[in-house]
Amino acid sequence: MSAERITKAVSLPVVDVSIERPGVYVIATPIGNLGDLSARAAATLAAVDVIFCEDTRHSRRLLDHFAINTPLTALHDHNETQMSEQLLTRLAAAGQACALISDAGTPLISDPGYAFVRAAAAAGIAVHSVPGACAITAALSIAGLSTARFAFEGFLPAQAGARDTRLLELASDTRTLVFYEAPHRIVASLTAMQTAFGATREAVVARELTKRFETIYRGSLAELCARVAADEDASRGEFVVLVAGNVAEQGADDVELDRLLRIALAETDRRAAVRIVTALSGRSRNQVYQASLRVSAADEA
Repeated sequence: MSAERITKAVSLPVVDVSIERPGVYVIATPIGNLGDLSARAAATLAAVDVIFCEDTRHSRRLLDHFAINTPLTALHDHNETQMSEQLLTRLAAAGQACALISDAGTPLISDPGYAFVRAAAAAGIAVHSVPGACAITAALSIAGLSTARFAFEGFLPAQAGARDTRLLELASDTRTLVFYEAPHRIVASLTAMQTAFGATREAVVARELTKRFETIYRGSLAELCARVAADEDASRGEFVVLVAGNVAEQGADDVELDRLLRIALAETDRRAAVRIVTALSGRSRNQVYQASLRVSAADEA
């Protein structure tokens, strides 16, 4: 998710950081409001030898804002696999430390970096986290939906058929579901969610988090579909969509399902128990699996 540009330079408190060389520092950057960059993050960005980023032009604006002059090197979806080993060899040979950042937010959360971090760890190079802003936790903290258990689904498939299939697989999930969505797909995705989850399922759409035009829409999926479709501004910007888990009351069939699961789980592992109870109950495997998690959580409480 891209950060909003603010041109006025600011100063952060001076923070002493100890940099391990060779080393990799995975650093969260703001998702919108540049005031959310931590003093530790700024100090680390200034102290490392090179910063790997998705788009050097975009990240240079962020660094200029904080008067950080560390060199930038592009590391993105298209070159990460082939460049990771080469870059890590260079770091180790020169005894250097690098920072890894995304365009905005916490790296590796629906952003590149997984292959690089994995390769660094495999090469014995220390990997450190400098945490900060993340659109997932920012949205969850203000949504007003349950955060006891949640599932981050990232971006839904772009193709309608694959998207609809995935949503149907999630329909019985009792956890709060969190999605990222692009502006040109937001109406179609909300409509598909309404079909898969039901018109009355509670949901929240968080638009342009921490930015000037931050807007939070709350209501049923039917209400949100109508509101976003009717409001031209509502389909602009960057979105986090949160959908309440399935909280339908347990009926007699669910009580029987739970009874079967408790028997099976007492005798075997979850995978086998789900397979057995799916065959006995006639329910979908996903429904039985989610019920098994609910039963285990209830029995452990």
